Amino acid sequence: MKKIKEDMNIVIVGHVDHGKSTIIGRLLADTGSLPDGKLAQVREKCRRNARPFEYAFLLDALKEEQAQGITIDSARCFFKSNRRRYLIIDAPGHIEFVRNMVTGAARADAALLVIDADEGIKENSRRHGYLLSLLGIGRIIVLVNKMDLVDYSESSFKKIMVEYRAYLKKIGVQPVSFIPVSGLTGDNIIRRSKIINWFKGKPLLASLDDLPASGSQATKPFRMPVQGIYKFTREGDDRRIIAGTVASGRVKIGDEVIFYPSGKKSAVASIEAFNAKPMRFATAGQATGFTLKEQIYVVRGEVAALAGEKKPQTASRFKAEVFWLGKAPLVKNRTYSLKIGTAKVNASLETVVRVMDADSLKVSRKDHLDRHDVAECVIRTEKAVALDPAGEITETGRFVIVDDYEISGGGIIRETLADEQRDVREKVILRNYKWEKGSISAEIRAERYGQKPILVMITGNKDVGKKAIARALEKKLFDDGKMFYFLGIGNVLYGVDADIKGKINEERREHLRRMAEISNIMIDAGVILIVTAIDLTRDDLELINTVISPDRIKVVWVGKGIDNKMAADLHLPQGRPADKGAGQIVDMLRKQGVIFQP
Repeated sequence: MKKIKEDMNIVIVGHVDHGKSTIIGRLLADTGSLPDGKLAQVREKCRRNARPFEYAFLLDALKEEQAQGITIDSARCFFKSNRRRYLIIDAPGHIEFVRNMVTGAARADAALLVIDADEGIKENSRRHGYLLSLLGIGRIIVLVNKMDLVDYSESSFKKIMVEYRAYLKKIGVQPVSFIPVSGLTGDNIIRRSKIINWFKGKPLLASLDDLPASGSQATKPFRMPVQGIYKFTREGDDRRIIAGTVASGRVKIGDEVIFYPSGKKSAVASIEAFNAKPMRFATAGQATGFTLKEQIYVVRGEVAALAGEKKPQTASRFKAEVFWLGKAPLVKNRTYSLKIGTAKVNASLETVVRVMDADSLKVSRKDHLDRHDVAECVIRTEKAVALDPAGEITETGRFVIVDDYEISGGGIIRETLADEQRDVREKVILRNYKWEKGSISAEIRAERYGQKPILVMITGNKDVGKKAIARALEKKLFDDGKMFYFLGIGNVLYGVDADIKGKINEERREHLRRMAEISNIMIDAGVILIVTAIDLTRDDLELINTVISPDRIKVVWVGKGIDNKMAADLHLPQGRPADKGAGQIVDMLRKQGVIFQP
């Protein structure tokens, strides 16, 4: 074998007993990719048990080894050709398929879809094809397997090819090729079959080698979902590395990067790699990290993009093609967890536009999704996320939905939709892009003041003692030597908001937006800001969260009447002495690391 220069990840799907395992076994054996002696060992085991040898048994043998602690993953096997090293992901069922494909364990560049030549196209054959299209895997090779069972009939092959090609066309998929194969005899797996001489195409391995490398992602706009931020302190190492895997495009030292949905910007100072020398650039598919010339506050889940390239969209509502595999139906008025890139947000089903039968492609209408349903839906997230339509960049246009700690569905984003905060969000992105940074970083301020800057929003019904608690909190923070400020909403209404002529209730959104912008400046100065406001609602808090990063806000609700859809960090009963209420707030801030322990 020549030196292998490329890697490619392949997922294999198909109806039960259509021969996926046999094909995988053939690929492993006939490319010489098995551990030494494994093929002979399995053949001998079959002989001793008076069983005919089957190539599918090779996967069973590897599973046994994994159970014994040997590091071979039964769901992921390697084989090699003269051109590449392949990782093949066996997806034995719907749930496993989704978990393997969209949890980030492996990124599939192409797919093999297996159909039994004798049994023909089954419901799962269509459903798997639909799932592949929804996951953005457009390069599909269809294997019509078990040709030996139909006497290598050309007409049987063509009948399946014509019918299944027509189905794929309806869902917008153009397969790479159809190949008649026999996993049992090895026909058209590694070498061209002499028996199937009517087929003029290439065998499976050559067809895989002909697939262009997935480097096309490198030509797209740069996207890197932020996986984590790592700070080093030992031996004078003060690097702060923004880490993640490059989903598309490339980034190099000196590039100006913008993080979405916050809109904050800086320039790349260095590109880092684990246990390796620093690099000049990083490209699609690479796990990497970079440092910034000017330190900015970013969090996991944001998406890094390059200034001057097409930017990702930010939205809290979008239209998507959703497939549902959960035991319980996907319903409205219930909160789920949605994962896109590295972001994890609460989300809900707003509307079911139409339900598509993955087998017949007939359209129906209903207000929920049952198991195995595929539908066009409108999804709403609790806060805005950065994304791209899946047709543009797959990795930032694909998501999964978690219900009761299990991946229960997923889909691809077709388009973003308007939401109540879009205009505010656009202002915030522009503000952050234009922000003039001082020479003292947030970390230096935090170390000097012994605190993290934060907004403590004290709210609740009228006359429940909010201001008394705020003033008691002021005193405790003053006694502790902290940097803080109390901002009553009236300070804003009759000062910064003096030019707003309408009634307060009519202009509530603008009043809140301006208050949040003032708060953002105070937080940037390193201050713990205390604000009181009457009857904040979930929508009000969503607006404030758009202006200020949600992890820099602590909501304290005083009294009864809390919006049950709004998560308060602390709930104080009405009538509690102000000093005790303030003490509870201080305890919360200490436990959550806002106020540093002495």
